[in-house]
Amino acid sequence: MFEEKIEDVVWSVNVTWEGVTQEVYLYILLEFQSSVDRTMPIRLMHYVACFFSELLKQKVITPSQGLPPVFPVVLYNGSKSWTAPLDVFEMITPEPRGFLRAYQPHLRYYLVDEARYTDEELGLVQTPLSGVFSIEKASKDRQGLQQAVDRVVAIIQADPHKDRIDKIITRWLKRHLQRLGAEVNLDQLNSLVEDKDMLAENLENWAQKERQVGRQETEQRLKEEADQRVLDSKRHAARKLIARTEMDDQAIAEITDLSVEEVDTLRAEVKH
Repeated sequence: MFEEKIEDVVWSVNVTWEGVTQEVYLYILLEFQSSVDRTMPIRLMHYVACFFSELLKQKVITPSQGLPPVFPVVLYNGSKSWTAPLDVFEMITPEPRGFLRAYQPHLRYYLVDEARYTDEELGLVQTPLSGVFSIEKASKDRQGLQQAVDRVVAIIQADPHKDRIDKIITRWLKRHLQRLGAEVNLDQLNSLVEDKDMLAENLENWAQKERQVGRQETEQRLKEEADQRVLDSKRHAARKLIARTEMDDQAIAEITDLSVEEVDTLRAEVKH
């Protein structure tokens, strides 16, 4: 359960505090979110607690060694503004006063809101994450999606850790395309760098199918609108005949090409 909920990245960094340098393991939790979840502070507090418990259970650390620092990050790609509290303490109402305040839980997360970054700003930042943002922002634009994929491939190729980054982003992109319902052969996509031509061909085929479906849907909508206009015209003529003549329903149905039952319904409406 723990591994399914959390994707973690572990960094080993040298940190200097008050003239003393020591190695610190920084665990970064990434929680991808497409809609505003006001329970996010509680969820992340639970994730962090489970993470620490798992480290102790697997004997990666001991209680005497202490717990490593955790940096919770929420990557938000929704269209609405993020309105959820950034700290679990903000959810406690009313705000505790006096001595009780010191005993309340605190866990703050860092919010990365994709919508706040323009395409121009993303273009100036040549990092794998900016490439991911570009792909997500272009998900509804098939041509823009291909351009964003080309951009992230170029970023990967320029990265000193390109093999590892390629593997991570390829895995993410396959999941992303699955969520979009893309008709793309994902089984053969193992590397964005090596398989970029195959992916480009698949994306173009997908775009062509969507354009064809779009044309068919447009033609169907126009046909339905035309049929509705014809039907409205027939009903209008039937109402006039009902109101101005003594013709029976059968005769009106033959003239207007409506069913007798529908003419009877229209007659009842006219009387009311």
